[in-house]
Amino acid sequence: MIFKDRIDAARKLAEKLSWLKKENPIILAIPRGGVVTGDMISSMLGCNLDIIVSRKVGSPENPELAIGAVLHDGSYFPNVEITRMLNVPESFIEDEIARQRTEIERRLMKFRGSKEYDLSGKTVVLVDDGIATGATMFVAAMWIRKQKPRKLIIAVPVGPKETIDKLDQIADEVIVLQSPYSFSAVGEFYEEFDQVSDEKVQEIMSKYSSNKK
Repeated sequence: MIFKDRIDAARKLAEKLSWLKKENPIILAIPRGGVVTGDMISSMLGCNLDIIVSRKVGSPENPELAIGAVLHDGSYFPNVEITRMLNVPESFIEDEIARQRTEIERRLMKFRGSKEYDLSGKTVVLVDDGIATGATMFVAAMWIRKQKPRKLIIAVPVGPKETIDKLDQIADEVIVLQSPYSFSAVGEFYEEFDQVSDEKVQEIMSKYSSNKK
């Protein structure tokens, strides 16, 4: 299955989530691409959209290779196998966590105006436009669990089966449209997979009044 774009994928995903309407869930999207996905799901389910910013910590030689991921409160999910294999110094990881937390704070204040969340007792649907290593999704899911939601559902158009199986151990349910064994990048499952700008995210989030600054 190849999706036309994020809107096409989100529509198909929202159809699989239609049973959630009665629970009035909170859709939590990971910027930037995930916000486009989350916006379509929120509009189809008639519920609120919010964001959670988790950032990949890249390896010293290849910033695109995730050795872990971090959240606004410093929660860190390490990709232990890669970190050991590359023998990444602890000092590098600490410096990268600090750098990424600065960017996380910038995005949180720009996109939602606050770092405070109230998820206790609520049904939370964590969404993105796809998963590769899953590091950013893992750290977000584990943090959400600590907020004591009534239910945590992870919903993505595509992700490798191995990663989906691991996420299934954290979430109450994982909804995925396809989870191939052979996987190299999320973009290969989209005809159009353009970069999403800060301005686009702001435009989307301005529709959800409770998240305005």
